[in-house]
Amino acid sequence: MKKHTLISILFVACSSVSLFCIAQATGQNITVPDTIYANDTKNVALFFPEPIRQGITGSENFVFTYNRENEQYFGLLQAKPGKESNLLVIDRNGLVFSYIVRYRSELSKLNYFIPMSSSIGNEKPITKDSIPATSKEINNDNRNYYRQKSSSYLLERKQRIGTIKKENEGIVLSVENIVFDSEELYFVIQIENRSTLDYDINFLKLSNETKKQKGKRKSLQHLYQDPIFTKNLPSKIVKGESVRLVYVLPKFSLSSDRRATLELNEKDGERNIELKISHRYINNPN
Repeated sequence: MKKHTLISILFVACSSVSLFCIAQATGQNITVPDTIYANDTKNVALFFPEPIRQGITGSENFVFTYNRENEQYFGLLQAKPGKESNLLVIDRNGLVFSYIVRYRSELSKLNYFIPMSSSIGNEKPITKDSIPATSKEINNDNRNYYRQKSSSYLLERKQRIGTIKKENEGIVLSVENIVFDSEELYFVIQIENRSTLDYDINFLKLSNETKKQKGKRKSLQHLYQDPIFTKNLPSKIVKGESVRLVYVLPKFSLSSDRRATLELNEKDGERNIELKISHRYINNPN
């Protein structure tokens, strides 16, 4: 009974700092660890994209503690001096994560944020006999699931890449953040309706502007890029309200004489916006 009480207290204490830990990680690129170091004087926290269902270490000198009664996203690793071992973690969806764990008296890192892409597989292997889907379809489902989780995470953050905003008759279009992840760019977009009329969206498109030479005259040509994933894209924005959404596109870069344009077009109206995005923001995402 005392043991369960101590574990509960430990997890409550760690939960109170988990948001702080996540905030620290948002300014850093997530790297996939091959080896995780721990000792017996500090807790090393591992944060997973889904709640932990099971965690096992291969040696008694390593202890991985997690909440077995109420699934949580993180676990705590401690170690005593001894030979290296391994840590196996299975999340709520059956994804498997495996790492080498070693003892080290001095630790340079206390928090690990584990991306879904570092999973080595699923505890229920997909076979041709069990699922008649192609491997490409399976991979697309996994990618969209990852994009869904990543988009939700970005919408919860308050990080900004700069001031990219334009207004037309009370309709404000802004790009809050541009994040690079897994060869894709995530655009965090906000549309605010400060007017007295509802705003019906006809389309929201992103394009690249390229200069086209026509004799002595120059014109701009828009090359549109369709998103491979969207989250929270509405059809209407009620007066006085705002929405935040995510557009995911394949990674691209722009030369210094080019820029991206985000176009918001009103259905049966003229409150249209063309928001210019400098190549600097595209080429240097968060």
